[in-house]
Amino acid sequence: MKNGRPKGYITFTLHAHLPYVVHHGTWPHGLEWLLEAAAETYLPLLRVLRNLERDGLALKANINMSPVLLEQLAHPTFKTEFPEYLKRKLLATQEDEAYFLQSGETHFARTAKYWRGFFQQALDDFEALGGDIIGGFRYFNDAGLIEVVTCGATHGYMPLLGTDESVVAQVKIGVATHRRHMGRKPKGIWAPECGYRPAGMWQTPVIPSGSSQPWAPFDRIGVEEALAEGGIEYFFVDTHLVEKSVQFSPYELKIGGGPVGAAAALPRPLNGSRALYHAYYVDGPCAHQHPVAMFPRDPKTGLQVWSGDSGYPGDSNYLDFHKKRWPGGHRYWQVTHSKADLALKTPYYPERASARTRDHAEHFVGVVYDALKDSLDEKNPPVLSSPFDAELFGHWWYEGPEWLEQVARIISKDDFPVELVTGSEYLQKHPAEGYLTIAEGSWGKNGTNEVWLNPDTAWTWTHIYPAEAKVRTIATEGKWQDGGTGERIAKQMCRELLLLESSDWQFLITTEAARDYAEQRFLTHVDQFRDLEKAWNEFTAKGSLSAETEQRVKQVEERDNIFPDVDPALWKQRESQCGEPD
Repeated sequence: MKNGRPKGYITFTLHAHLPYVVHHGTWPHGLEWLLEAAAETYLPLLRVLRNLERDGLALKANINMSPVLLEQLAHPTFKTEFPEYLKRKLLATQEDEAYFLQSGETHFARTAKYWRGFFQQALDDFEALGGDIIGGFRYFNDAGLIEVVTCGATHGYMPLLGTDESVVAQVKIGVATHRRHMGRKPKGIWAPECGYRPAGMWQTPVIPSGSSQPWAPFDRIGVEEALAEGGIEYFFVDTHLVEKSVQFSPYELKIGGGPVGAAAALPRPLNGSRALYHAYYVDGPCAHQHPVAMFPRDPKTGLQVWSGDSGYPGDSNYLDFHKKRWPGGHRYWQVTHSKADLALKTPYYPERASARTRDHAEHFVGVVYDALKDSLDEKNPPVLSSPFDAELFGHWWYEGPEWLEQVARIISKDDFPVELVTGSEYLQKHPAEGYLTIAEGSWGKNGTNEVWLNPDTAWTWTHIYPAEAKVRTIATEGKWQDGGTGERIAKQMCRELLLLESSDWQFLITTEAARDYAEQRFLTHVDQFRDLEKAWNEFTAKGSLSAETEQRVKQVEERDNIFPDVDPALWKQRESQCGEPD
């Protein structure tokens, strides 16, 4: 039926991101997060891509590797620690197997052997890549089998950042970091948390530290304008920004909640759910000069994959995420029931779980067809955008990568009228359907900013806003351009600001997933920023630094040595609303 002329498309987007954890703790919070994700998500995804390529197929997904994740995967500390982590996991499987055999628990012993094969394959894959996981994704990107897209530099939540310069810097540093690691400029971007804010008057929602009241309202650019300046062609938005609908937060579902109710009433720009299956240009003051397209998230497929209750990951046969055997931390039990007490979890059978991925892939493809069937005969073929956190696949839902491969194989069949496509490929074939004005929102709870701005997190923004203003002042004055100590301090202040702006800290506080760690990390960057600010004041007053201050600056540089080419000029105060694309 396709024969090069599909009637519709589906574009997967996998958002791979972790906050900066190198040199900031190990276990249970810190570097261990990165090691787990590499073993359980990034390497398994590369295996899926290789399997499909071997058979002449392609996932054609948009895979976002956030700039801060790229910096960490390329970091010498990660490359040294990761194989040692895998060896520890392998040793733990041997100890588990010996214990189970001694206890007469032969099934658990076989599962321990299964895990030994899994982690040995991870070690073999890592060595075959020469320790270069990024290079693995770059290969498939260059071959056109996936499209690697970028993100804000440190996943800063753009609707709440306090200056236009900070929003643009998040985008442009993201683009530059992507180019450095991937060898080419990205066409698409994952706007962190699918956060969007249109152009217009804006006021700080909290009283910045050192002020007695919120800053006076001022005119802001829209997020799409920052994306345009970075040369970005498309991004993704949540369902409710295009159509009034029942809204859910994937994050809430991931931690056990359910749908959170109806989104705030928004004007329905187009008729019915078919509005969700096309790309649109975002309207705004600069839109017609430098148009940026958006893909709305499809809620039907999202619920099937995200929900731990009604979605695929909650199937009784799949590996349970929470119950682990210590000290190795391996998992030997199946979901059994999503609400079952950990003590009641039953043994895991990998072969049964594998069979269920095929059943669920068939079901998913049916959901895709049902969503698009009323639009398949339109002149402009519809596109269903299905975005997820990449770490859902393999880490949270162990069988997720195998399920993705099964979906790709089913969709590739000639008798199925829908084809896999990347974002830029779709736009090249079928330009966006005109301009659409959208409101502020996210894919967080209730579609608002409340995951990142609430009574538990408001204090973080009181520190972020003055830091953004300080960096803008230093960048604008230009004294940092001395090619020496001043430039060093200014660059490290920019790095600390970027790390302060990471939306992960507010998310971890709000969800209480790792609240203590997030608060500690945020305050660490506040303290380091203030130390650098003192160093800057000392340098501008005396022309040099004391030995003590020099040592402190060096310590911060060594700890947070990301974005080596960060350019403070990006924070120079803007002179116009519509900047030119890079």
